[in-house]
Amino acid sequence: MLHPQRWLAASALAITLAGPAQAAWPERPITLIIPASPGGTTDIAARLIADKLAARLGQQVIVENRAGAAGIIGAQALARAKPDGYTLLMGNIGPNAINYALYRTLPYQAADFAPVTRVISVPNVLVVNAASPVRNVADLLADARREPGRISFGSSGSGQSPHLSAELFKQRAGIQGTHVPYKGAGPAVAALLGQQFTFMIDNLPSSMPYIQSGKLRALAVTSDQRLAELPDVPTMAEAGVKDMVVTAWFGLVAPAGTPRPIIDTLYAATRDVVRSPDISARFRAMGGQAGGDTPAEFAAFIDQERARWQQIVAAAGIAQEQ
Repeated sequence: MLHPQRWLAASALAITLAGPAQAAWPERPITLIIPASPGGTTDIAARLIADKLAARLGQQVIVENRAGAAGIIGAQALARAKPDGYTLLMGNIGPNAINYALYRTLPYQAADFAPVTRVISVPNVLVVNAASPVRNVADLLADARREPGRISFGSSGSGQSPHLSAELFKQRAGIQGTHVPYKGAGPAVAALLGQQFTFMIDNLPSSMPYIQSGKLRALAVTSDQRLAELPDVPTMAEAGVKDMVVTAWFGLVAPAGTPRPIIDTLYAATRDVVRSPDISARFRAMGGQAGGDTPAEFAAFIDQERARWQQIVAAAGIAQEQ
């Protein structure tokens, strides 16, 4: 049997070696970076889940918009953040897939991120101002071929899926058009409402309210089937533009090196939120589908998307940005 003094010394040494007990996460508010302006699908989806995610985690989730440079500013901020679970990104198809093909150099790389789960997937929609004489895709293509220098299209920014979708549309339809980028879907939709350009292929949720109110006219969707929310709007294939299926996606991403227990806790909480009856119903009303795939599944999906958009950008002959 150890002498009492030796036993106390041994116990103190064991505590010292073990170090301080791990604090329960989260102990303070979490910042969710939105790499886009307010009003776009990235922002809409993040704000829909933030409060419910906070309720699950027991800490406030603060939504912070860091728009600009095709999502690069927000993605770079996450890549530089401490991997402690207190800074997250609402990643999406632009900064987390398309940008790797569109830019020669980026201030971040795929290895800088730890995917958590997909939040929502949505089709894109080809829209024009309701005051436009263009009634369908055939009218738009006829105008573009009759006056090729007059057609222009807006987007939420270079490299975002609306931009690349419009470039694909031009390629598939054999037309020309001038790109007018904005810092987010909100400003781009506002410009289309002001008739600042001819058309836009937007993520459906940011255009849906204006389609429903009659301020924008939907000509086609980029899904492979018609949407229940827009039953009279044809698919691109039905409108005569083949091989034009595009799905935009948005999901939670943490800095690489974030401890696995934190990733797992975030995943379980987010999965439960996006698959809850009220949030999944809200997503369906926006024309979207709730996510909730595992971190491993989401990581594999992002890898596939990066490779897919490398091929699309190369086939479309789109010049890389610096």
